[in-house]
Amino acid sequence: MLWRGICPRSRLPVGVALGVFVLCWLYVYPVYRIPDEKEIVNEILQQAKWKRNQTAIAAFRDNLTWSIQLPCTSLGCGSETHANTGRMCKLHKDSDPGPGLNLGPQRREAAVLTTAPLCRPKKEAPRTMLRCPATVCCNKVELSLGKEPQDTPFQLPLKKCSVVGNGGILKASDCGRQIDKADFVMRCNLPPLSNEYTKDAGYRTHLVTANPSIIEKRFQNLLWSRKSFVESMKVYGRSYIYMPAFSMKTGTDPSFRTYYTLSDFSANQTILFANPDFLRNVEKFWKSKGIHAKRLSTGLFLVSVALGLCEDVTLYGFWPFSMDLQRRIISHHYYDNVMPYSGYHAMPEEFLQLWLLHKSGILNMQIGKCEEDVK
Repeated sequence: MLWRGICPRSRLPVGVALGVFVLCWLYVYPVYRIPDEKEIVNEILQQAKWKRNQTAIAAFRDNLTWSIQLPCTSLGCGSETHANTGRMCKLHKDSDPGPGLNLGPQRREAAVLTTAPLCRPKKEAPRTMLRCPATVCCNKVELSLGKEPQDTPFQLPLKKCSVVGNGGILKASDCGRQIDKADFVMRCNLPPLSNEYTKDAGYRTHLVTANPSIIEKRFQNLLWSRKSFVESMKVYGRSYIYMPAFSMKTGTDPSFRTYYTLSDFSANQTILFANPDFLRNVEKFWKSKGIHAKRLSTGLFLVSVALGLCEDVTLYGFWPFSMDLQRRIISHHYYDNVMPYSGYHAMPEEFLQLWLLHKSGILNMQIGKCEEDVK
């Protein structure tokens, strides 16, 4: 027919279509090469002495807190000098867990830490750090649990914080004294702190994370080893145990078992449950920075908490590589060489993001041996 001659049907060749698809994919998920260990070591050795950049700290903190802010009601927000404050919510006894949270019929009473519970300022307000009043800043999980917001147990802002990872780079680092000099010390995943490690890793602890998987595997989900668990927790003193109770359904039961075990034995530690909205928003924030991982590491979550609560942040033991700065082979952890499950975390990508913050003067990464004189 005539119209067919005038407007012939055009078919895009398969090769061209595939090329367009690949270009679109690369635009959304760009491919880049992560530097190898030797390249990273060379860059670190060439790096000049770290210098704090208060302007960069303020800008990054504003970006971070703005990105991870939690939903609030439409009620007004009160301005604060520090938006990066935490919140603690107390669960009522015999409270209804609400839909979607299978917490069981037992009594629920625990503390829930919500770091940076920010609400969006009104349109006419400048983009400054604002915080919701305590009466309106609980998220949907907190509201469903019938919790009453309370001030965080920390005296904010925290001044100087040490965030201690468990990397093998800590071994023979002599960083213990420097770590313990901080006003507030955070640690990851219930690490060993016996006398053989204190010279390198320190002994003071104010907050330590505990993944529910550790409770399940190391302490048999506290079904038969409650007393030994309580004994092992004494090394952390009167610290806060920070757990992601609501981020995954499988983590809720071990988290509450931990809470009740410490409560039954009148232990000195206090359980804090991470706000699930905070965890989700932090994950979105870092993935938007280029971290391609199924799940962020506990260390990166803890660094995010520190950047929201502390004025001065120094990292220790954040080193996912198999060689140190002298190119000597080191263990994965400072206390063992057990490797993590593959496919979950993107540790080199996380390190590069943290190293970028170090070079920008936002936080300080201590890599290698610490100086003897601590001022």
